[in-house]
Amino acid sequence: MGQRFAKSRICNFWLRLAKPYAGDNYGWHAPLLDGTEVSVAFDSGDPDRPYIAHAQHDSAHPDHVTRDNHTRNVLRTPANNKLRLEDQRQQEHIKLATEYGKTQLNLGHLVDARRQARGTGFELRTDEYGAVRAAKGIYLSAHEQLKAQGPVLAMTEALGQINQANREMQALNNAAKVAQALTCDIGTQLSLVQDRLAQLHSAVVLASAPRGMALSSGEHLQLTSAGNTMINAGQHLDVGAMKNLSVTVEKALGLFVHKDGAKVVANQGEVEIQAQHNTMSLFARDRFTVTSNEDEIVISTPETLTLNGGGSYLKLSKSGIEHGSQGDMLMKVATYLVTGTGADMPNETVNFRKGDISVQDDFSSKSRND
Repeated sequence: MGQRFAKSRICNFWLRLAKPYAGDNYGWHAPLLDGTEVSVAFDSGDPDRPYIAHAQHDSAHPDHVTRDNHTRNVLRTPANNKLRLEDQRQQEHIKLATEYGKTQLNLGHLVDARRQARGTGFELRTDEYGAVRAAKGIYLSAHEQLKAQGPVLAMTEALGQINQANREMQALNNAAKVAQALTCDIGTQLSLVQDRLAQLHSAVVLASAPRGMALSSGEHLQLTSAGNTMINAGQHLDVGAMKNLSVTVEKALGLFVHKDGAKVVANQGEVEIQAQHNTMSLFARDRFTVTSNEDEIVISTPETLTLNGGGSYLKLSKSGIEHGSQGDMLMKVATYLVTGTGADMPNETVNFRKGDISVQDDFSSKSRND
């Protein structure tokens, strides 16, 4: 209703707006704007009880839905907050959107502003921030569930993949145990699946896909766990770095190969292996070969060096040189010189330093030297 001035001697008052759903703390709330054409009716025909029956489009405010897009059902506010439902067969879609950050939820047959197809399924997008939060757990799956038939947390395929990986890891673990190699904490893996992942019994995230998954970052990528981190591969596990690969362990490091071999190759740089505060052992059932292609081989110790072959031995120490054998000693040389004077060669040793690991967590600082 147009505003009237006091000189018209007509009093102005607000009219109630009829709504399809109304209550004291619930209802359909869509306020009218100035200039909207409305139809006024009277409650029970009482001229003292007028109300706005409905709003109407006019030539200045045409209907957004016309015969050109008559299959659409649209709820849109003046700021272009929008709920759109498309009923055209084989192109059904729902769009829930706001202009702030161009934040949208698109479902079904997805189209652009020109109604050109841009995909199918669902899209949740924004130019601002995004967060997905579920206090009881999250399940992400690319496994098919036709026509939404089945439980929401149907995760048979996902758990099957993990259980298969755990069985393979258990078999490798058994082989490592027989070979007296360092074994895995397979029990923690099994407990994670049974007690937490299955049906999201705990606040966990489970992600699964039948044909592959990829994580990619333009800069950094971090994987962190306060407990165990398990990586299983049914076939190959490849790790590559264009610069450095650093593996740092506080306690033990175990490398075990069941069938083929193990190779450590430095194509251009040095290979250095140290046991800084304990012993080092190298064993082979068959031939053990040490070769230098272009330079010398130096074996040095400040104490005693013993070479033992079939019981015959050569022992070198500060006190002298000792030969021993139950068989013959045969020397084939062009010249055998004994100068009659003593000599020695100084040993080059490395000064190994020892330190502790101190970790600052959210509650306290603790030293890890156990």
